[in-house]
Amino acid sequence: QVQLVESGGGLVPPGGSLRLSCEASGRTFSNYAMGWFRQAPGKEREFVAVTRRAGAPARYAESVKGRFTLFRDNAKNTMYLQMNSLEPEDTAVYYCAADSTIIQSSLSNPGAWDYWGQGTQVTVSS
Repeated sequence: QVQLVESGGGLVPPGGSLRLSCEASGRTFSNYAMGWFRQAPGKEREFVAVTRRAGAPARYAESVKGRFTLFRDNAKNTMYLQMNSLEPEDTAVYYCAADSTIIQSSLSNPGAWDYWGQGTQVTVSS
């Protein structure tokens, strides 16, 4: 049984930083694609960042490029999202996702991913 558990969300002022964690269990995830998505109130879930497998370069949405960094710790089966220079527009519930068979062209499509965490709220406000 694959389980993904996010943590690290919270309230932060504009310009601040947060680090989200996604702890995975139930499999060895080094060959899984893993990614971060977010969903703001009244909006659809959107792609934030993804890596095809452990050690592969991450791909980012244009809106977060240069501010967010995805990295993975294989020994801990954990993925992180370091978020800097946060903006009010980054406010959303952030979800991690994992998949062992997703194809390259579907990485940014939330509907293509098999496994999801429960989400963690990030609020950027003064």
